[in-house]
Amino acid sequence: MATPPDCPTTEYDLQDRLIDLAVRISTVCDSLPSTRVAKHVAGQLLRCGTAPAPLHAEASAAESRKDFVYKLRLCLKELRETMTWLRYLQRLGIGEPSEIDESISDTDRAVAIIYTSIRTASRNEKLKSQ
Repeated sequence: MATPPDCPTTEYDLQDRLIDLAVRISTVCDSLPSTRVAKHVAGQLLRCGTAPAPLHAEASAAESRKDFVYKLRLCLKELRETMTWLRYLQRLGIGEPSEIDESISDTDRAVAIIYTSIRTASRNEKLKSQ
């Protein structure tokens, strides 16, 4: 659920952002033509593009910092695969270019956020074990 505009928050809800990305990816997949290549790409993109939100939810309920980092790494892996399929669509020239470009941009931001979270959690784990 989004935070109302009159309620200040210290962070944007990453879970909502990842769900929004999954919705955008779903829309891109549904708008692709019914060619053999497009159907194949749509299936792959739909799987990896909708996986980060539930993986992030699992990470949020991790049993340890090590488990948290592991689950975030899975999330990052799926985001990188999503980026690859989107770039492939872009180069094929199929699909709505503006939707694909926005999806690439959203995915790139999510990669940066998750990567930073992994780096921070890993660094904190090392500091804790010293």
